[in-house]
Amino acid sequence: MTFDVHELETFLLIGSAVTLVAILAVRVSASAGLPSLLLYLFMGIALGESGIGIPFEDAELAHALGFAALVLILAEGGLTTNWREARPAMRLGFSLATLGVGVSIAVVAVVSHYALGLSWELAVLLGAVTSPTDAAAVFSVLRVVPLPQRLASSLEAESGLNDAPTVVIVTLVSTGAVADYGVLGAFGIVVFELVLGVVVGLAVGFGGAGLLRRVALPASGLYPLAVVCMTLLAYGGTAALHGSGFAAVYVAALVLGNSELPHRLATRSFAEGVAWLAQIGLFVMLGLLLSPGRITLDVVVTALVAGLVLTFLARPLSVVVSAVVQPMPPRELAFLSYAGLRGAVPIVLTTIPLAEEVTDAERLFDIVFVMVVVYTLLTGPTLPLVAKVLRVTRRSEPRDLDLEVAPLERIAADLLQLTISPVSRLHGVEVGELRLPRGASISMVIRDGETLVPEKRTVLRRGDDLLVVTPRRARERTEERLRQISAKGRLAQWLPD
Repeated sequence: MTFDVHELETFLLIGSAVTLVAILAVRVSASAGLPSLLLYLFMGIALGESGIGIPFEDAELAHALGFAALVLILAEGGLTTNWREARPAMRLGFSLATLGVGVSIAVVAVVSHYALGLSWELAVLLGAVTSPTDAAAVFSVLRVVPLPQRLASSLEAESGLNDAPTVVIVTLVSTGAVADYGVLGAFGIVVFELVLGVVVGLAVGFGGAGLLRRVALPASGLYPLAVVCMTLLAYGGTAALHGSGFAAVYVAALVLGNSELPHRLATRSFAEGVAWLAQIGLFVMLGLLLSPGRITLDVVVTALVAGLVLTFLARPLSVVVSAVVQPMPPRELAFLSYAGLRGAVPIVLTTIPLAEEVTDAERLFDIVFVMVVVYTLLTGPTLPLVAKVLRVTRRSEPRDLDLEVAPLERIAADLLQLTISPVSRLHGVEVGELRLPRGASISMVIRDGETLVPEKRTVLRRGDDLLVVTPRRARERTEERLRQISAKGRLAQWLPD
């Protein structure tokens, strides 16, 4: 293989330009209420054969790069998930990721076979690849919707957990293993791979956390790199043992992200940056893989009908069945059904049958691509309105308080940085009325670009940035106290929950 410097220069020029445009596009998508994935997909189409003319038809390479990107995205999801907040919703999230996926696959497969005339193999694959929700697509829209914590956590838990079982199912169907082992045998393989992935993920997570707490690295920038490498180690090790690498990487990241590690805030920021880069590259690549000339009327009609079945029959039914383990009010279940946005994951999963050369795999890719684009355009911008109609928005949720944590390495203390939002009831409260836990204090207030050293009678205002120093053992109580006052005001201690 020869190495052409000019090709490298061209690649760096185009790659950096596309990445910068994609980063700036995040602002446009946020203001329009659309997931940024749509803009990235269209950028890929514009760069492809029907646009600038860059050829890309390697399904196996797309499969490998797509899985690598999903690993990084899942790692970021686990590292940035607050276990204390997510734990109450994990039961429902796990149910949606297993039982809910099974119900959704069955409904879509049956309708696709009998109503749309797809073969059983293609119908099952269509149901499987479209069952998982996409965390990036969901939360790019939900950032502007203040949801109750348990509802937001349920969506987050489902998005993080449902990739692993779905990948196993799609792989088994695409490789013909279901026909070889039967339904019960395939079910046993799914369970084995998931359990093995969870076990390895826990081992790598707790082992890695213990190691990083004891090893003093010479540069702070090495800690984020080490944490991300450990999540990749969990994926690779589990895959080598024929287990679910996606389950392993998410569990390992969840453990590492909630452990008391040095430079935890820098680690999360690094993981977010890597995940954004992975998303941009993933969506642009998937856009390149599409050939618009293959999008026929038959493909569009099939995608629209299958999307209707998925959105208004399979998804609601899977949510209702899954909620048996953790009942929720009907209006929250309705929103949970509607908010099941699909994103890159379904399109990436279609690269598995493409790489395995399954019959009509290209048609499946085109159908799923059209489904994702159309129904994301329809459901994404309407989510805030649906949340308002169903009355699931909460102005007094802890989202009104933007709070970050940074460790103070020389002492057992943390520095909390928070911003008082326009709807926070911290506005008008005096510093002395906060009654923070013993040892915690407001060390600085930044107001209109100026710094203040607060006294007990200093009144907090909307838009203030606060720096709070708290002993590490009291950090959770300090955060909880600030959240209580942000939601209920100075009388939070005496008001009922």
